[in-house]
Amino acid sequence: MTSNHLGAGEIAVIQKKSLRVLSGAQTLSGLGVTGTFAAGSLLVVQITGSEALAGFVQTSTVVGAALLALPLAKWTALGGRRRALSTGYLVGALGATFALIGGINNLFFMILLGAAMIGGASAAGYQARFGAIDLATDENRARDLSLVVWASTVGSVLGPNLMEPAGAVAEKLGFPRLVGPYLVAVITLTLAATLILIFLKPDPYLLARTEADIDVTQKAVKTRAAFKIVRTEPRALLGLTSVVIGHIAMVTIMVMTPVHMGHVDVELRLIGLVISVHVLGMFAFSPLIGKLTDQIGREKTIILGALILLLAALISGLAYADAVFQLGVGLFLLGLGWSMTMIAGSTLLAESVPLEGKAASQGLSDLLMNSGGALGGAIAGLIIAFLSYGWLCALVTLPVAFLLFKAVGRLRLLNA
Repeated sequence: MTSNHLGAGEIAVIQKKSLRVLSGAQTLSGLGVTGTFAAGSLLVVQITGSEALAGFVQTSTVVGAALLALPLAKWTALGGRRRALSTGYLVGALGATFALIGGINNLFFMILLGAAMIGGASAAGYQARFGAIDLATDENRARDLSLVVWASTVGSVLGPNLMEPAGAVAEKLGFPRLVGPYLVAVITLTLAATLILIFLKPDPYLLARTEADIDVTQKAVKTRAAFKIVRTEPRALLGLTSVVIGHIAMVTIMVMTPVHMGHVDVELRLIGLVISVHVLGMFAFSPLIGKLTDQIGREKTIILGALILLLAALISGLAYADAVFQLGVGLFLLGLGWSMTMIAGSTLLAESVPLEGKAASQGLSDLLMNSGGALGGAIAGLIIAFLSYGWLCALVTLPVAFLLFKAVGRLRLLNA
């Protein structure tokens, strides 16, 4: 160890601080972003009268996250996590402002633009999970990643339940009730960016490169080269596949559930409750899943996640529009399966590529994950309009079954 390197104890202290800051920003971001999911879909139906267009709000958010994934990854490689994450959250806050204006003035395309920019906050949130493992040890990598994922629980569970009070505030201001969640998002995303800018020091990514004797001014691996690395490394490829397919399954079913329930005029309070239970499944058990991933292995956790996603699709697909309890169970399992495929897949990807290629491979992961989610969200609106919610859930099982097949195959090779 050279004299300018930090000791293990010093690194551990910095890691704990980074986890606290990243977790705080994730909580604020979840509080703002999650509430806009259900409200956005319902707002579009209210403005346009078309259920086929309802999925395009979430699709726009996912497209925005996909478009910003690589730029934020490049910013990370050039200037560290602090610069990239704060930029993503600020773009999201500006997007919430645009969506708010669009909702007030019945401007469909401005709502879509705002939703796409809110995707910047989502992109920052996804990359924050990788920031949690920049300085993590091999023994605790999945656990540390899961702690930042878990931090979204408080904000993300409260977010949908703020639809009613936020709507009441919006009405008092003379605005449509459904723009209330966008008011919340403007405030919380601005606070998240401020937290990162002020307190994420020293930057964990730049410090990790310095400790590995990698020149921080050295050009990072480009996305094309990162894709070649991932494609030729079976563990990294399985990790990427797990993240992408798990996210497609989650987004596709989740975004159309409020529309399905809206067919029988289910109260906003109950729709918000179902989405909150779903988000609880996504984040609340993340530390346990992280610990499980470290103990039993990445591949086995991915298999468990895929099986739970299949069960979630079955339960949700068989539920009537007013079957609040059954939809709550289905969406809870949907969130739990997503959490397993996300945590295990992200950990597997992060530890299977060299440090100089991590930012690019992580950006590639987020790009493909969000692109898949965007496509799934767009197709979901059409499927539910021309077929049914049940058919939508049935079709989701196809890519999940593929993931299960690949994970089982990889596990058999390891045990051979």
